[in-house]
Amino acid sequence: MVRDHLIIGAGPVGLQLAAPLERDGCDYAVLDGGGRSWQAERLVMATGVSRLHEPPVPGLGLAERYDTFDPGPASFTDQRVLVIGKGNSAFETADGLMEKAAVIHVAGPRSVEFAWKTHCLGHLRAVNNNFLDTYQLKSQNAVLDGTVESIEKSGGGGFRVMLRYARTTEPPRELHYDRVIVCTGFRFDASVSDETCRPALVINGRFPEQTSSSESVNVPDLYFAGTLMRQRDFKKSTNGFIHGFRYATRALHRILGARHLGTPWPARTFTTAPEAIADAVIGRVNRSSGLWQQFGFLGDVVGVDGDRAVYQEEVPLDYVTDGGLGPAPHRFVVDLEYGPEHERADPFDVGVPRVVENDADHAMDSTYLHPVVRHYRDGVPAGTLHLAENLENEWNLPAVHRQPLTAFVKECHD
Repeated sequence: MVRDHLIIGAGPVGLQLAAPLERDGCDYAVLDGGGRSWQAERLVMATGVSRLHEPPVPGLGLAERYDTFDPGPASFTDQRVLVIGKGNSAFETADGLMEKAAVIHVAGPRSVEFAWKTHCLGHLRAVNNNFLDTYQLKSQNAVLDGTVESIEKSGGGGFRVMLRYARTTEPPRELHYDRVIVCTGFRFDASVSDETCRPALVINGRFPEQTSSSESVNVPDLYFAGTLMRQRDFKKSTNGFIHGFRYATRALHRILGARHLGTPWPARTFTTAPEAIADAVIGRVNRSSGLWQQFGFLGDVVGVDGDRAVYQEEVPLDYVTDGGLGPAPHRFVVDLEYGPEHERADPFDVGVPRVVENDADHAMDSTYLHPVVRHYRDGVPAGTLHLAENLENEWNLPAVHRQPLTAFVKECHD
């Protein structure tokens, strides 16, 4: 028997995708093992990033692994420890060992990025950054900016590590440790796929490369859901986390329906009066959890054709620009975005000027999250309107938000 849809992975994502398929009466199956053989027209991988990402470092196999080592600090008493990686798992590990270890170094070639600054949850969270105090406030610990080039066993026990610093031109430095722990993140396990249908990988081989439909770029009808969607917005939005990919997975269900089941994207229609369009947009940006959680990735779309406006909710932005919704003479796309270069701005630096709250005339200079409305004419970008940021995230002031949006829509129609 050949199923229409086969979902690999019976975790939250697989079941979330299965629920609307069940509701729609679709032919599907969800697998989590069992050893049986199945056939399907379409396959959705919802298996997450299940394998440790191991950089190509000679001798890395000698080190302990984040996913298998015993994190109990007692066995690290008075030892020198190297933690490879600069993400949350690395700093979480270092933080847990501070009580007992003599010296801890956290090493990686890239800068430490803070989640509160970049708005990316994959960057270092405040709950894991206590280790930085022990470095900058003169304990024996340190963060090393550089690449581990090799790991070898030392003759007297422990490990000899060659590290090339990222910010100096000196030769590789030889360092010695009692323990080395690899905390370099996780990746998709592509080995489950035969060579004839193995998806192309990107981002250091960690994620399957995908189209705007969450489909493999080289294996037709192979889709990805959940954390695997992170390739689509890597370190920009929230597809790597459940509060984000729950909405992206719902969008995938709608894409599958539109592409394979003849089910158009859910929509509501109303008059094309600029006031009506503005009211619909204002209403949504003030209450949509999908737009809020998937900033810069999902957007609401208002298509205008003749005397009818069609409103479609929470569509992946790249799916829209790739033509997934079909043609429209006029189309307005609204999402929530931070300002350009927001990840470089320190939100706690009072010396950095900021735009005045609710300043409609300078809304394009907003740094904090705010609505952005783009107009497309026959699929071509034709105009952009930023709505002013607001401390309470309430974008519904008549003179600040509704009236400028109404005027923008009217101008685009003329």
